[in-house]
Amino acid sequence: MELLVVNPNSTASMTETIRLGTQRVARPNTKIVAVGSASGPPSIQGYYDGAACLAGLLEQVERHRHVDGIVIACFDDTGLDAVRCMVDAPVVGIGQSACYAASILGNRFTVVTTLSRSVPVLESNLLRYGLAARCAGIRATNIPVLELENMASETIDAIRRTIETAIREDQSDAIVLGCAGMTRLMEQLSGEYGLPVIDGLSCAVTLAEALVASNLRTSKAGAYG
Repeated sequence: MELLVVNPNSTASMTETIRLGTQRVARPNTKIVAVGSASGPPSIQGYYDGAACLAGLLEQVERHRHVDGIVIACFDDTGLDAVRCMVDAPVVGIGQSACYAASILGNRFTVVTTLSRSVPVLESNLLRYGLAARCAGIRATNIPVLELENMASETIDAIRRTIETAIREDQSDAIVLGCAGMTRLMEQLSGEYGLPVIDGLSCAVTLAEALVASNLRTSKAGAYG
């Protein structure tokens, strides 16, 4: 099968990080086509960036609409409903995938994200997905998205401190990493804390593969028609 993985921002190095992250978990017979937006903002941090990236995101989907499944590789699930209207193939977002996985693997989960201005977007999404009651909190590390590209020790330490606060104060038994740029930390941090630290990119790729393998398509009977 062939999956399109779209990074809605225009930072090529992040697209490469996303490509490597997807290939770590994809099935051997899955072809990954990882692309970024040619016209989007360098990163997506809040409502304005989410709106500014839509044209470039939809353009890439139109170019690759022949694929078997699509992953939107932004934790805000930017443009998710619009892309589902464009294609019959299953379309999954990394935010929705990660939070559904957390609700299966734990009783309460905390989302650890980047800047505080991203929090309202994620709160709205959780309400739409019916998962707000399962989320114990959304905690911002105040790390800009592009700083995750370097993954300096102080960046990882800030993420660790936020996870430790979530475990202690939220009493969460699962943690969701709220940015595609955090994908490489899942295995390391899960081992350190002895609970699921969930990367949405990994969840979205494997979910998309499962939907394609099950021969399921996006419904065109209602809103996505």
